[in-house]
Amino acid sequence: MDILKLSTEWAKAELFSAKIVWMFSFIVLLTAIGFAVLGKTAMARSYVIPLMVAAVFLIAVGIGLYAANRPRIAQFEQEYKKQAAAFVEKEIARATKSEGELKLILKILPAIAIVAAIFLLFFSSEHIKAISITLLLLVGFLMAVDTNTSARNTAYRTELLKYYERWQE
Repeated sequence: MDILKLSTEWAKAELFSAKIVWMFSFIVLLTAIGFAVLGKTAMARSYVIPLMVAAVFLIAVGIGLYAANRPRIAQFEQEYKKQAAAFVEKEIARATKSEGELKLILKILPAIAIVAAIFLLFFSSEHIKAISITLLLLVGFLMAVDTNTSARNTAYRTELLKYYERWQE
């Protein structure tokens, strides 16, 4: 596979992840609105603010993913045509950095889930329960997206390294 095509497909997959995050944020937002409008119990009303905060956070994450990766598609072609070897080196460095960041994120998210689960077990307040359950929902979704992103990033980096090694020979 052509290195430019590989890089472009990787960026398009990142854009797809952004769209998945936006779709989930929309579902979370609709759920919050549903609890606000139809919720009759204190527990139902306790979900409104945590779900709204989670939805706004997810919207921001989606915007960040989209804004970071949309311009890359055009940049990839320009940089590759300008100097292919430098482009590959730059992408390897970026993918390596991302790999380290994703490893850290995939350690932090389970820790947050554990804390949320402990709060859920030991506190009886509706607000604490709603916050804990919302955090568990959010963390579970982010772990699903980020494990996929991590696997895709690792595969991308591996292919980049193969190309780089062939060019060095």
